[in-house]
Amino acid sequence: MTQTALHDPRHDFDFLFGRWRVRHRRLKERLAGCTEWIEFDGDLRAQPLLDGAGNVDEGFIDLPGGAYRGVTLRAFDAKTQTWAIWWLDSRDPHFVGVPMIGAFERGVGTFLCDESFRDLPIKVRFIWTATEPDAPQWAQAFSPDGGKTWETNWVMRFTRSA
Repeated sequence: MTQTALHDPRHDFDFLFGRWRVRHRRLKERLAGCTEWIEFDGDLRAQPLLDGAGNVDEGFIDLPGGAYRGVTLRAFDAKTQTWAIWWLDSRDPHFVGVPMIGAFERGVGTFLCDESFRDLPIKVRFIWTATEPDAPQWAQAFSPDGGKTWETNWVMRFTRSA
């Protein structure tokens, strides 16, 4: 049996369980040709749910101009072999956006959805890089042209704190 055959995708996010310090780097303005980045700190705590087929994390984001808390809920669908990711945050606590859908391949997870930004349709992409489980990274990108080009606008680097 190969390593791939032994892989259980329900464990793709196991690397994230525990407590983390997070270093955020975000474009000052998105989809505006901006090249100026702002940096700030945060923290995150993640744990499994649904006997390993789901997980949740809660994070503190110390964004300049207004800190907030957010929750990410993830669930694995064994039929489609994909994960769904939902986001909820304290700035708009009655809104849960459309789920990001995707999967991991060799320690890199790619998740996509269609959304809008400033009333224009865009594609959103999350890339989770867990090839170094003690130093994972998350990156968000927007595409205003149906996925032909992508602007990475937010990167989070994680350092385990517990």
